[in-house]
Amino acid sequence: MRRRDFVAALGGSAIVWAAEYVSAHGADDRARRIGILSGMPLITLPSFEEGLRELGWKLGRDIEIKYVSADGHLDRLPALAAELSKLKPDIILALSGPETKAANAVAGGDIPIVFAVHGDPVAAGDVRSLANPGGMITGLSQMQPELSRKQLEVLKECVPDISRIAVLWNSTVALKLKDWSELNLAAQALRLHLESKGLQGPADLDSIVAQLRADRPDAILVLGDPLTVSLRAAIADFALEQRLPAVYPFRVFVDSGGLISYGADSDDLFRRAAGYVDKILKGAKPSDLPIEQPIKFELVINLKTAKTLGIIIPPTLLARAEVVE
Repeated sequence: MRRRDFVAALGGSAIVWAAEYVSAHGADDRARRIGILSGMPLITLPSFEEGLRELGWKLGRDIEIKYVSADGHLDRLPALAAELSKLKPDIILALSGPETKAANAVAGGDIPIVFAVHGDPVAAGDVRSLANPGGMITGLSQMQPELSRKQLEVLKECVPDISRIAVLWNSTVALKLKDWSELNLAAQALRLHLESKGLQGPADLDSIVAQLRADRPDAILVLGDPLTVSLRAAIADFALEQRLPAVYPFRVFVDSGGLISYGADSDDLFRRAAGYVDKILKGAKPSDLPIEQPIKFELVINLKTAKTLGIIIPPTLLARAEVVE
């Protein structure tokens, strides 16, 4: 998730109109309405918008978009989803798993839902299968459990001497328990010890930070989730202050000063999500659109952070990575 896609600039939960969508002549009455539900601070999704333009849609003329953000407070998602549903959008773009659950609860099977970066929609019970999702929900999956294992391997390759790793994750999301189980299996193979540091909301970060100060681990791994993404700057700042190497699920953490990230290319997933929206607006049924998985992955390293931490990045990692200075 690149910094240009996720901008922590909203002071509170709100419906936000992108300025581009207000034309001199106003929106056409026949414009199709897309509601975007995000658990994290969000202004726009440039890649999604670009994808719509590439498919011939004119924003402000035949497409209008409303953004709804929970600003990292996932407990607000049900109310925000209900608020969005009352606006009668043609489609709801629910960014990930928590947003999909909230949107489905209020859509009642009447509003198509497309997700863009779901961790594991089958395991979450949001769809029947990848090939035949059923119902009114479809989209793109990130393969989150598999990626979490890879992130652990990348961290070990970057800092071979580590043994104790603190795992920051949203413990309120049932799907993350699968990530945690998968990570423990991978950790055993790598002879690493994982310590769970579960968050239930933004306010919990202070107590987690206090625990890590008192009992310092060798490194940090962060599981991807709207909550942890909304706290990315604070987490990256803490890791840098404590000289702790850390691996993250999305590029946006590295752009905020984090050391290294490995994950699906979110720009590509959001652009491809526009394709689902296009097909549904043209009459396709969500149940007939198989769920797709990532085809592009990105390894991103912040060399400035590595230098501050005194870490020499192995050439094998540098050769595969996009470097942020």
